[in-house]
Amino acid sequence: MQTQTRDTISGGSRRDLPPIRSSLPEIVGDVMFSIVIVALPASIGVAVLRYRLYDIDVVINRNLVYGAPTVSLVLIYLGCVVSLQYVFRLLEGRESQLAVVASTLAIAALFNPLRRRIQGFMDHHFYRRKYAAARKLEAFGSRMRDETDLEDLNGHLMAVAWETMQPAQVSPWLRDGGR
Repeated sequence: MQTQTRDTISGGSRRDLPPIRSSLPEIVGDVMFSIVIVALPASIGVAVLRYRLYDIDVVINRNLVYGAPTVSLVLIYLGCVVSLQYVFRLLEGRESQLAVVASTLAIAALFNPLRRRIQGFMDHHFYRRKYAAARKLEAFGSRMRDETDLEDLNGHLMAVAWETMQPAQVSPWLRDGGR
């Protein structure tokens, strides 16, 4: 993992770029900055290919699930701070730190519900199999509460396991009644 991180940060090369000194002409600094900007995404691509990080689906899912609420919450936070500062300026004639505190508390309270809602939206629209499996397991859980016939429950359990996880084989292990 350390090698992967080092290769990614260093642009895939074994040597680091020399530091930009103030004595260098401005154009050299601009060129070196451009190289770094191009090298970082390229090194991430090299790391994905070199270390077989092909399961990029998980990375994309996490970026969508955490990126969307983060952007939304930043916009909500800025809107709350600006709005509350405006209200305090009208009421008191000056800005107040209470606006920042109230906005921060509101954002802290909103994060998990917003993340769960966006996660459900992403799963429903882009990860249909995961969404369908979760719904089947919820339905099985509610049926299990009402079911009293062990054989019927056993058959339904194996069918749900087969549909949701698609294993090579399914066999339940039942504990002996004598304990």
